[in-house]
Parts: sequence; structure tokens; C-alpha cells
Amino acid sequence: MAELSDKAREEFFSEAQEIIETLSRNLLSLDQNIKAGLTDPSLINEAFRAVHTLKGLAGLFGAVRLGALSHRLEDVLDDLRLGRIDLGQDVLDVLFGSVDAYTRILQSEKSGSDEELDVEHLFGELERIAASATVPESPVAGYDLDPGLLAVLTEYEEHRLRANIDLEMQLYRLRVQFDLATIDKVLEQLKERAKRHGEIITYLPTGEATSADTIELDLLMASRDDLATLIGSFAADHVVIEEIPRRARRTVTPGTLLPRAATSVGHPERDAKLPERGGLEQATSLRSLTQTVRVDIRKLDHLMNIVGELAIVRSALGRVSEKLRADGQRKLAAELQRLHRNFDRRLGEMQDGILEVRMVPLGQVFDRLARVVRQISREVGKEIRLVITGAETEIDKLIVEELSDPLMHMIRNAIDHGIEQGQRRVEVGKPLAGTIALNAFQKGNHVMIEVEDDGRGIDLPSLVEKAITLGKLTRSEAEELSRDETMALIFLPGLSTRASAGDVSGRGVGMDIVKTNISKLGGVIDVHSEGGIGTKVAITLPITLAIVSALLIQAGRHTLAIPLASVSEAIAFDEGAVRLVDGREVITLRGQTLPLCRLGRLMALESESDSMLRRRFVVVAALGQRRLGLVVDFLYGQEDIVIKPLGKSLAGVRGFAGATELGDQRVGLVLDAAGLIEEVLTGVDAPRSLERAGG
Repeated sequence: MAELSDKAREEFFSEAQEIIETLSRNLLSLDQNIKAGLTDPSLINEAFRAVHTLKGLAGLFGAVRLGALSHRLEDVLDDLRLGRIDLGQDVLDVLFGSVDAYTRILQSEKSGSDEELDVEHLFGELERIAASATVPESPVAGYDLDPGLLAVLTEYEEHRLRANIDLEMQLYRLRVQFDLATIDKVLEQLKERAKRHGEIITYLPTGEATSADTIELDLLMASRDDLATLIGSFAADHVVIEEIPRRARRTVTPGTLLPRAATSVGHPERDAKLPERGGLEQATSLRSLTQTVRVDIRKLDHLMNIVGELAIVRSALGRVSEKLRADGQRKLAAELQRLHRNFDRRLGEMQDGILEVRMVPLGQVFDRLARVVRQISREVGKEIRLVITGAETEIDKLIVEELSDPLMHMIRNAIDHGIEQGQRRVEVGKPLAGTIALNAFQKGNHVMIEVEDDGRGIDLPSLVEKAITLGKLTRSEAEELSRDETMALIFLPGLSTRASAGDVSGRGVGMDIVKTNISKLGGVIDVHSEGGIGTKVAITLPITLAIVSALLIQAGRHTLAIPLASVSEAIAFDEGAVRLVDGREVITLRGQTLPLCRLGRLMALESESDSMLRRRFVVVAALGQRRLGLVVDFLYGQEDIVIKPLGKSLAGVRGFAGATELGDQRVGLVLDAAGLIEEVLTGVDAPRSLERAGG
């Protein structure tokens, strides 16, 4: 790859990634259409244009390997869009393989690796497909078409004309007048509406117009509907519709047909047919057509850190104001308080604005998973139907990127372990095709992501036996496990109920990694399964990991912070209400049992004065369906914080998400609510004490 500045490299990788993801979405739509027996030539043409653009981009930036693949893929897609090659699942497999190869090449280019990538087999497959292309005979001669029109058809338009005639579509000529100032917008609207009736093959200027501000176009349209239906659908003024029969031609008097819809499949040559707006200098503008810019996420992180520092200043201003009021300087305190409120409001607007820019739809990662589902299902010979809902749900960009691998592991497990083979499904009364549902939705300050399958469910007895065999627990311990604790065994490292490892899963790695990665994001994961019915894995994640509102608490002599997104409420602690259930302290809160965790004791933060404290509090931490009452010594109140990592030396300390600078210039540790809930409720070893961690 050519030597580029850091900014130019980032622009290249960003744009190339967007194009590849667009190509992937087009191929997924084509796959769905094929399975449903539908055709949409525009999807093939859009895929061709994406690869054509990527080839030009690769040439511009000297990405040789990316350009070589694009060149071969463009040839195949060109033959596909011109009808020289039939699109089947075997061809689609090769096209999906090209997307995977694009991703590997892009990753290699970004890392600066000179490692040779094995793409020769893919190149061979693309050349084999290209060699099978044939040129079909033209059925156009039987229609009374204007020779001038036929002479200017592009190769792609000729193909679409032949394809529609083969489908026994009727041909029509639409003569439409457009205002030059709005032609682009109105023509696109016309194309979209016409998709209900057929396809716009091409359009050309007639050379006639009623004024210098208008242009008249002839549109060649293929439709399954008759003339009367089209007139009724496109009822408006200044339009002539003419049917083009095989032997005779009949014209409809200009009626009512407003150009608000018609469809043309996009292609690179089309725009050359519209005349330049010469002589209309006022119509020419150098303004950009887009109002968007690409922003490096690291720049947003820097801005967020600055906002975090300003939040600390805001808290300090509030304390100064209170101190002035206590010292009797009420007038000065009131003025400072007014400035503080204004600063607080503006800072909140800035924070919300930066967070909004960081948010991206989960559809970015869901699209990639759809490709994984198709690939794996074909590898294992299972028919899988993927149902996606909530793809528009937004979450922090950094969290989205870290979600890809955990979700892929879960999808793999669902296909390989969960969904039965087709014949077995039929025998137990299930549809031949298995279903995996991928669902996302916002719940308060969290995002819920669910992966559910209608497979065989988790075999809990086998899970227990495997855990015993591997020495993860004794048989007597296994007999005391609750159903939830038994289900949690699936997250133990090296544990798999599969008798032998396969290429897809079953090697005992995956779910423990999923749990670890989700925990790093401040989330929790829950598994629900019913034998013979299916399994649902639910992930609860914070919307953002940037600035968070936190509750400041005291445990022992230490001030800690817990993200408010993980706190449902705080209540006074009544020692007399505590009782023991299965050796664990609990209280009853509004009719439900709430497990307790004495935070100072758990983290060895207690001092001699702890026993003298008369009033304590219970902070109810909640994530998903799990709740835990943290017994603390004091509540200071709410404060916005920026969580900073603890560093490599303390990275292994469980129970803490990081550290933050408080408004009084002190440093406080931030509790990992998800980690604490997981550790305490599953009975895993408690976090190392703060003192032993160097606190």
C-alpha cells in the first residue's frame, strides 16, 4: 500500500469498510430473495457499483491486493447484472467468500502485515464463474421501438429490456416534463413509485421543452399492468403514456399523470444521458451534497475526557458556593450558584451532544452476523432462518465493536449445539428450518440483546457430568446446585457437552470468553433453556462507557462510586430484618427476597469504628433480572464521573471497573456492579481486597 498520512489512511479504511458492509448487505438481500423465489436486479447492480467504487478507491490509495480482488469480482458481477450468468447459491457462496477475503485483506493492510493471504482458490472460483458467461439472443426486434432510443441504450439497459420482454412484460413510453430545479428529487420519487408496476428501463431528453426552466424526458417502462392501470396510478398533468405493442401503436391523449414515481435500476452510465444545465449558471453550485463528516472515535474520547474534567470543576464550584454560604457571604454565594447552574446546563448539553455522536445502531454488527449464519448453516448442512428485530437500537460505538466476537460465539453455539438436524426436527414435530432470533431493545440506561433458538435446549445432566469429569466440582457439590447454578456451569472454561470437537464449535472455548468480554463491558449474561424447546441467552449492557452518573458511597474509610445505571434504589439498612437463607444473608424488599453483600467486609475495608455505626444503607444494584443489596456505611450523593482504567498492574483486581477523580480532587475507585453481582450470586471467589490491591 502506498505511503499515506495517518489521516488519509484512516479515511481510506473507513470508506473501504463502509463499501464492504454495503456489499455484504446487498448479498444478504439477494440470498433472501433467492430463497423466496424473488428477483431484484437492482441489488446485483448496486453490488456491482460498490465493487466498482472499491476498485477505484484501491487504485487511488495503492492497495494492490484489494484492487486485484475487486477487478475479478467486478467482472463476475458485471456478467451477473447483464444476464450472462445465472445467480444461484453456488455463485452466491463465492460472492460471500469475496466479502470475507475483503475483510482479511483490509485487516492485513491496516496492520501493515506483509503476510501472504490465501486467496488463489477464490480467484480461481471467480475466473471459473466468469468463464461460464454466455451472451443471450435479443428478443427486442419484435417491438416497434424508436431506433434512436435503441442506439443510445447502455449494455446494462439492453439486458434489462431483454429480461423484461422474456418475462412477457408490456412496454410503455412515458413523456414527462420536469422543472430543472427539482428534477433530481422528482425523478427519484417517480422511480420509487413505479416499482409497484414494473421497471423504468431508461430515460432520454426529447429536445423539446415549454420553457428554459424545464426539461422533457421520454421514459421507457416495462410493466405487468395494462394501460388503464398505469393512467389511474400516475394521474397528473403534462404526461403522455404510449403503449408499445408488437405490431401497432396507440397513443393516449395527454392526461393526468404527475411524475412522482418510476423505477430505474441504477448503473454507472445512466447519469450521462441527462444534458448539462449549460446556460443556467445560477443552477451550478460548489456546495457539498452531504452534511456529514467522519470523526475518529479517539477524538471523541479526548473530547469526552475534557468534558469529564469540566464535570469535576462543576462539582468543585458547587462546593465553593456552599462554603461561601456557610461563611455568611450569601450575596457572593448566590452569584456563584447562578453561574454554577448555567455552567451545569451547558455542560449537560455538551455531554449529550458528544454521546449522541458516539451512538451507532446495532444493525452494524447484526448485518455481519447474518453473513455468519448463512456461512455456518451451509457448512453444517442445516437450514437456518435468522429473524432480526431492534437493529435500529443505538449503543456506544466502542461497545458495538467489542460485541462482534461474543455474539458470533453465541450464534455458532446456537447453530451447532442448539438447532437439530432437519430430519430430527421433523421427527419431533418442528419445522424443517431452525430459527434463531436476534433481538435488541433499550431498557432504561441499558441495552438488552437476546439470542434465542428453537433447538434442543441445554442438556443439564450432561453438563453436570462433564463438569464432574473435568474436576470442576464434586458429585456432592453437584447435588446441591440449583437450576440456575447448574445452568451457569456452561460458562466454566473448557466445558462442552459435545462428545467430539467440530470445525464450528465444541472445543470447550467460547462461552467463558463471551462472559469475560461482556463483563469487561460492564454487562451481565443470563441463560435460559428448556429441553426440546430452545435456549435464550440475554445480555444486559450499559448504553455507553464514557461519562456516567454515579452514586458516591462510603465503605469503611473509603469513598467508592457505583454507576447509577446499575442502581435501582437505596434504602435504610435494618439489621433486625436480616435473615439467613442457605447460609446467605437476605432481607425482604416489597415481597421479594434480596440477597445482601456487606461491601466493607467483602473488600476488607472495615475498621474498628465500623461496629459503632448506627445508621447504614442498602444500595440495590440491579442488572437484568439479578438484584443484590450492597450494605454501605454512608451515601454522599450523585456525581458525573469519567472512568479511567486501573492500569496493567491492577487489571486483574475483580470488583472494580476503574478509578475516577472526584470533585474534591480525591481519587475514588469505581465498583463493577456487574462483576460484583456475578461474583456474589454465583459464589465465585470474592474480589481481592482493596488493601492487598494497593488501595
